Amino acid sequence: MNIEEFKKTIEKELLPFIKLTSPNPYDPILVENQTKDWLLVGSGNYASVFAHPLMKDVVVKVYGRDVEAIKDEIRVYHSLGVHKAYSRLYGHGENYLILKRIHGITLYDAMIKGVPIPPQVIEDIDQAIDYAKQVGLNPCDVHGKNVVMKDGKGFIVDVSDFYKKEICTKWDDLQKAYHLFYKRFKLKKHPRFPVWALNGVRKTYRATRIFRKKTPEN
Repeated sequence: MNIEEFKKTIEKELLPFIKLTSPNPYDPILVENQTKDWLLVGSGNYASVFAHPLMKDVVVKVYGRDVEAIKDEIRVYHSLGVHKAYSRLYGHGENYLILKRIHGITLYDAMIKGVPIPPQVIEDIDQAIDYAKQVGLNPCDVHGKNVVMKDGKGFIVDVSDFYKKEICTKWDDLQKAYHLFYKRFKLKKHPRFPVWALNGVRKTYRATRIFRKKTPEN
């Protein structure tokens, strides 16, 4: 099935049978999936990702809010071109993107399941971020749920905010935590972390970032 045929399948068999809602802009999109064959791969704050069994190497990212932002993400993928740590854009519609599928486990899920995160993954993401900066982008919103690892390699799976001009320290903060805490004390034992604990850390970190933005510098 080529991309044009796949687009027809998306618009006939996927889009009419899913409902995406966003009660809270800080939480992932909620999905009601009434399709026959499409699998929900995951959801972010703006969009949800689906896969079809006949197209195992691609996914479809459907925007559930701020649909106009899809134009910015398309431009980001054009700027990135082909890079081993990023997905690729194969096609798009009015509210969806067809992307190369990156298999693996997110750093967030690795923490929950007790899967060790090797230093090479962190190094790969550092290099990917440097590359994005070299092509004129601003790598924003790189965090544990947007980074995937497979076979000891790291990949960034969400670049939707790379066009923004804001200063984002999420990856810097995660990297510091990795080297200061995880690498020194947890990498060898790699225990499982409860979901409630990680969500508590995530919410506390988000509140701290909001407070820092509101607090004027001395």
